Amino acid sequence: MICVSIGRSRHKMIVHEHRALAEKGAELVELRLDWLAGLPNLARLINDRPTPVVITCRRKSEQGRWTSSEDQRITVLRAAIAAGVEYVDLEEDVAQQIQRYADTKRIVSHHDFEQTPEDLEIIHARLCKLDPDIVKLVTMANSANDMVRVLRLVKESDVPTVGFCMGEWGLASRVLCGKFGAPFTYASFSSRRVVAPGQLSFDAMKDLYRFDSINSETQVYGVLGDPIGHSLSPLIHNTAFRDADLNCVYLPFRVAKNALSSTLDEFELFDVRGYSVTIPHKQAVLEKSQYLDEAVQEIGAANTLFKDDQGHWRTSNTDYDAALESIRLGLSSRRFGDADTEDTTDGLEIELKGKKVLMFGAGGVARAIGLGIVRSNAELTITNRTHQRAIRLAEELGCQHIPWADRDLVGADILINCTPVGMHPNVGESPFSADWLNEQMLVFDTVYNPEETVLIGQAREKGCRTVTGLEMFVRQAAMQFQCFTGKPVPLEQMQKTVREYIDGAIEWSSR
Repeated sequence: MICVSIGRSRHKMIVHEHRALAEKGAELVELRLDWLAGLPNLARLINDRPTPVVITCRRKSEQGRWTSSEDQRITVLRAAIAAGVEYVDLEEDVAQQIQRYADTKRIVSHHDFEQTPEDLEIIHARLCKLDPDIVKLVTMANSANDMVRVLRLVKESDVPTVGFCMGEWGLASRVLCGKFGAPFTYASFSSRRVVAPGQLSFDAMKDLYRFDSINSETQVYGVLGDPIGHSLSPLIHNTAFRDADLNCVYLPFRVAKNALSSTLDEFELFDVRGYSVTIPHKQAVLEKSQYLDEAVQEIGAANTLFKDDQGHWRTSNTDYDAALESIRLGLSSRRFGDADTEDTTDGLEIELKGKKVLMFGAGGVARAIGLGIVRSNAELTITNRTHQRAIRLAEELGCQHIPWADRDLVGADILINCTPVGMHPNVGESPFSADWLNEQMLVFDTVYNPEETVLIGQAREKGCRTVTGLEMFVRQAAMQFQCFTGKPVPLEQMQKTVREYIDGAIEWSSR
């Protein structure tokens, strides 16, 4: 079950949003009384309520907005219990002062907005002794491992426990707590109005992550990266899982570069079946697998880590084929989303032989694309802000390299950006000067969020043929879906999902 939090300054707006949520299928709503301007009128809020409610009234010391006295706050909480609300949220010290009464269930809660404390288990044990129906334990995650500690506690607790982590590091725990038996999780009214850091909207939790369908048998997948908040992978894969009627969920996992191996070991608690892998983990992830496909062995980087039927970790690099197909689409002047763009290679075999290609970047994506370019007998030149990395990759691929400062001076038929320059949140940047673009060029930017980067926008103004990162993103994601599930590639459906997002028909934020 999903508990949707409402925090508004006016009674009228709380009542309005409560009714709207009920019409959308909400089953439980948290009324944040501390957000109200002035003392709450309980009768106005709970009489004829359209759903069961949790009454919560937070002090400023718990990041709440209550400005009246503590005695008044306790009086309000007791009044809510006397009025017969379904749940009341009581902090540890208050739970000792307010006794159980009638049928109202007690949520005894503890919040830490700065960290996940070392004595987490001790805190939980204290809460369990305060006559709770449900224990709520919410902490701030400062690493991916913090949410592992909280979710392990949820799984092992004898008392029903709502436990998850706040912030981007802990976002996945808001969904995964359902797999481990949490009676409910929390969501916001919308993505634009959250009442706690990292809170997902009700629509995202209900329709995309399908929280109410998650159980102990749900297979977990995700994307590994840092940063990760910009990723559209949860949108595209969860939609595909839903349409295929699979008991699977796909989550964003922010993991620090120097903590990948240890974090993946900790994530065994989640029984993850597969990961998409993005910056900065595409090379380090190879250490977790003894089974590397041919492309991974040659490229030395992977964008997919998944378990086979025997439970062995395998790596693949779907960037390779997806990038080459995207480039060939661009050379043939076909565009993403056009009616004639289908899941076929017919008409795509335009030779790259002899084309002069200038590629920015020397990371995992660049390695995959660079290998494909060289194999196609094109003339590849690599440049990177850290020149030594460009030199090393050029030597491995047997191509040319130039200093970053000279990148505007190289004539090219094809420009490929494999750096994060222009990616959210630094959307105002470009790796190449518009003055050197011309209509004979094909410009391919692997950045897909936003789709029209500064580079792509300038290239279109100059009349260049362009390929956006969404071309490659959709194709590599479809190939990953097949690795994960063994099911046919849902390319057309994935294209539709992304197109609806671009057109604004889908409101999405993984944060």
